[in-house]
Amino acid sequence: MTNLTFDFTGRTVVVTGAGRGVGKAIGENFRAAGATVYLVDFDADAVELAAKEIGAVGLAADVAQTAEVEAVVERVISDTGRLDVLVNNAGILRDAMLWKISDDDYEAVMAVHAGGTFRFTRAAVPHFRRQGGGRVINVTSFTGLHGNPGQSNYAMAKAGIIGFTKTAAKELARFGVTVNAISPNAQTRMIESIPADKLAQLTEQIPMQRFAAPSEMAAAVAFLASDEAAYITGVVLPVDGGISI
Repeated sequence: MTNLTFDFTGRTVVVTGAGRGVGKAIGENFRAAGATVYLVDFDADAVELAAKEIGAVGLAADVAQTAEVEAVVERVISDTGRLDVLVNNAGILRDAMLWKISDDDYEAVMAVHAGGTFRFTRAAVPHFRRQGGGRVINVTSFTGLHGNPGQSNYAMAKAGIIGFTKTAAKELARFGVTVNAISPNAQTRMIESIPADKLAQLTEQIPMQRFAAPSEMAAAVAFLASDEAAYITGVVLPVDGGISI
């Protein structure tokens, strides 16, 4: 786990897609920095276990459903009276070549990645405005910037998140809200499922010759959520070992 120097004592953080992997690591680092943390995930068992392990609150919700998103935000406000940081990390994969992707698989990917980011941010805005500030950090991807065969639906959703990030940053700056994104390249279950020979080829393309630990993504998110980053908004920060150079 990365040792953070940021202090989030007294602040409330919501992280979606947080039952495992990068989302859980983000929540864990915020918790270590003193925040009250709510982990959100579609997998009720996974998010409950993750929350128990790091001392957070786990909430099961489908980010593609407006009512469930709004219920999470209402619960957070009811519990703590505030919402300071929102990390939109939830995502799914439905990979196939373009001509093989069904409408259902296209819609599902768009609804979770782009739709979830939109719904949670929209639900948080009234509370950010009331407080006079807030932080939103979205998770996009190298694929959203550069494309990848077999992931046209995913690339479209992640590219949409970039456009949303920049637009929301312009709209919300007047309220003291910053909206940024990271483009990660971390060791996750998806990476671990890649055959060894293919993984070696991918690793060779990374200037730093390795995939990041999830905690390294969490450190970047913590910076963007911190007071030190108060004048940074609308950026997509590559946290990718140089692969996007």
